Amino acid sequence: AGLHSGMQASEMENTRKAEPFHWLSVANQKTSCEIINEARNVLQTVRTRRPFTPADGQRKLFGSGSSQDLQNRPPSVFSLRASSFDLAESRPVSGVRLSPLDHKPLLITSAKDEDSSIFLPKPPADAAEVRRVSSARAYLSGTSSLGNLFSAKVVPLDQSEEKLDCGEPAMMVNNLDRSNTNCLAEQRLYTPLKDESRQLICNGHVSRSGSKDFMRETTGAFLFQLRGERSVLVQYGNVRLLHKSLLRCLEDETRINDWEEEEVFWHIKILPILRELEKVEDNIENLCLACTNLYQTLNEGNMLGKRCKRRSELLKTLYKLVDMDSDPLCLKLAKIILAMKVDGKNLLNVCKLAFKICRNEKNDYIVQNDRLLDCLLEVLRNEDLQKNNEALLYCMGAIKFMSGNAVFLNEMVNKGAVEMLLQLMKQINNIKENDTCFSSLGHLLVQLTATLRNLADWAPARCQLLGSGAVSELCVALEQRVNDKDVCTYVVRILSKLSSYSDFCAALADCSRCYILFLALLNKHQKQQDLVIRIIFILGNLTAKNNQAREQFFKEKGSANTLLSLFQTYYELDLSAQTWYHDREEKGKKQLKHPSEAEDVLIKLIRVLANLSIHPGVGATLAAERRVVELLVTVLEYKSIDDCEELVINTATTINNLSYYRVKSSAVQDKKLHIAEMLLKLLMSDNMDGIVEAIRVFGNLSQDHEICDFIMQRKIYKFMIALLDSKNQDVCFSACGVLLNLTVDKNKRAVLMEEGVIGKLVDCLQDFGPADWQLACLICKTLWNCSENITSAASRFGEDTDTLLVLLTSLLDEKLVLDCSLDTDVRHCHKLHWEREFKPVAEKLLDRIQSHHSFLPAVPVTPF
Repeated sequence: AGLHSGMQASEMENTRKAEPFHWLSVANQKTSCEIINEARNVLQTVRTRRPFTPADGQRKLFGSGSSQDLQNRPPSVFSLRASSFDLAESRPVSGVRLSPLDHKPLLITSAKDEDSSIFLPKPPADAAEVRRVSSARAYLSGTSSLGNLFSAKVVPLDQSEEKLDCGEPAMMVNNLDRSNTNCLAEQRLYTPLKDESRQLICNGHVSRSGSKDFMRETTGAFLFQLRGERSVLVQYGNVRLLHKSLLRCLEDETRINDWEEEEVFWHIKILPILRELEKVEDNIENLCLACTNLYQTLNEGNMLGKRCKRRSELLKTLYKLVDMDSDPLCLKLAKIILAMKVDGKNLLNVCKLAFKICRNEKNDYIVQNDRLLDCLLEVLRNEDLQKNNEALLYCMGAIKFMSGNAVFLNEMVNKGAVEMLLQLMKQINNIKENDTCFSSLGHLLVQLTATLRNLADWAPARCQLLGSGAVSELCVALEQRVNDKDVCTYVVRILSKLSSYSDFCAALADCSRCYILFLALLNKHQKQQDLVIRIIFILGNLTAKNNQAREQFFKEKGSANTLLSLFQTYYELDLSAQTWYHDREEKGKKQLKHPSEAEDVLIKLIRVLANLSIHPGVGATLAAERRVVELLVTVLEYKSIDDCEELVINTATTINNLSYYRVKSSAVQDKKLHIAEMLLKLLMSDNMDGIVEAIRVFGNLSQDHEICDFIMQRKIYKFMIALLDSKNQDVCFSACGVLLNLTVDKNKRAVLMEEGVIGKLVDCLQDFGPADWQLACLICKTLWNCSENITSAASRFGEDTDTLLVLLTSLLDEKLVLDCSLDTDVRHCHKLHWEREFKPVAEKLLDRIQSHHSFLPAVPVTPF
């Protein structure tokens, strides 16, 4: 099957009867060449430009076209002062205290109140043992005081007897709490020791002689000596609790040592820089240098983050400098404050500070040099999404501004920003609609998708987007945010860019729910041109090469009605706009040369219909749909090619595709004469692309006798013959197709021959023969029809007879015509077309001419 089909080679071998190549024959299983031939002859996909998105003149959190309510969305412009920051949130985290004991001690106030079930250890009988116990008690109480915090040491019992007064009472528990010695904060204990070689454990110190054995064996009851004569008996059932406390003692000791080192570092290295920063009268350049020095020094001293004990004092100094209102200085401040891992209100304000800096395009250079991007990505990576969603919003907004500069794109890709953003999107997608932060996270999603839109233009980023499963997450975002026009627009813009690439089209086609989502969006936002045009563009890309996508989309419930509803809506809008433009022209004002918004939607919508019609089942259904054909014809009626070239040509291409299906209920056949009238206007234009499309439609319609009569009556055949002189192979191919169908009728054939069609066909064969075997085949079929009932070759072909004989003989020489220098695949394709299409027809035509020709030319004619 094809636009112009003819007899099979077997039929030509069995009979010499002249039969027109016009008649459709029953073909065998189609070869790849035949499929290619059909695509060239009849069915064509349509290409179009990607929708244009003008750059926003100003950097804003939300674009000028945002649908968000101004009262509900976060502002792009705000006042930020030192007073905006909260010093209380800058205090360092206090030391971790021990958890309360599960076992509550039993307090016994006197011996009379003792319970017989409670065992009280008897006083040691040995005097030396008494001294040892007293020494231990005195040591515990002495070393737990604040004054002995840094000097406490482990002392053997026998050495402590002379230093400690056994009668000195122990400190109270609340005093121990204030001492930072957490291991003894709630556990002032006395234990009877059996081994004189053992050493006491206090303030995180463990004796060198078997501390593990000590912890394993120290169980049972521990007696606290309080001020006065009362005793407290505390029983422990598990030694693990003591072990845990002792480990905390070791950590406390480490913290104490670190604190001492940090104090020295602070006073020697950090404090002088802070004093320099406090000189308000100093100039901005000096303050920036001091900030750079401060960051490097903090990093050197391992004091970034929340580890710095004097963090509050440091941040307080930095916050004051925000009032200087200098972008270079604020950039330095933002970098340090972010590195100090602030949270809450301070995190929000420092993200706003970074946003404010990045909002000014002139700051891009200093932002890149100071590597602010690293700090902002760290915020996105580590901060809690729901707790800090507003801070993340401004952080993401700053990154969005950076992504508008091509210099930052490569840096973002190298730092893993693509995967990070997709992970963040996945977290947002996991938040359900009934969650309290669902709406506010929509603002964050706008910034995120706007950033991905910029990254989608960068080739390395596209590879990462495909490999990270971006298509599925984007579809989930569309499904969840179908009521959020801003999110939908940015997601669709991303898919619009990515769908221009075949690998993304394949991935999107595999996402089975995408067609339902697109239809839902089209129905919900039908008059939102910027959203509609991009969805239609995506659908056009999906249906351009994927036959399964054509079928799957068309089978979705309401797909055809949605497309027709959009067609009707934007046709009416365009018709109204055209009336307004014509009024402007009458007043001397120039009309816009580029397509209007309504025209642009119609261009891409008609492209979808053209691509869908390539599928046999879908194409036949659309050809029988009267509303589709009527709207297409209406476009040709009211729109000239000078008004909008792309729209008119796309319309003609779609009618051409639909006219291929000769079904009984074809609406194209019902309106064929009216369509022919509209195409005549296109033929008379100066636009060669429009002329070619009109001829292609005539090629299909001319299989009908009424259309052939129309062509002859309106002298269109003369135009077709003249086009054979064109140097464009496609123009010659289409014109020859119409002439082929006209030569079926012997009366029309005679008129064509009187106009010199034979000589034009021979010249065309000589010009394009070995370069285009499909065109050569079509020419031979037309000449075959012209030679019906031939009695003499000379009487039918005249002076072109000898030239045609030489041409056919030469073109049938395989060694001569098949160029061995061609690429293997190209040569193979040429050979297939030559063998299966041209050779059978040319051989029969040559045989017919030779059988009716009595002599060969005296002088050979060079064929090409």
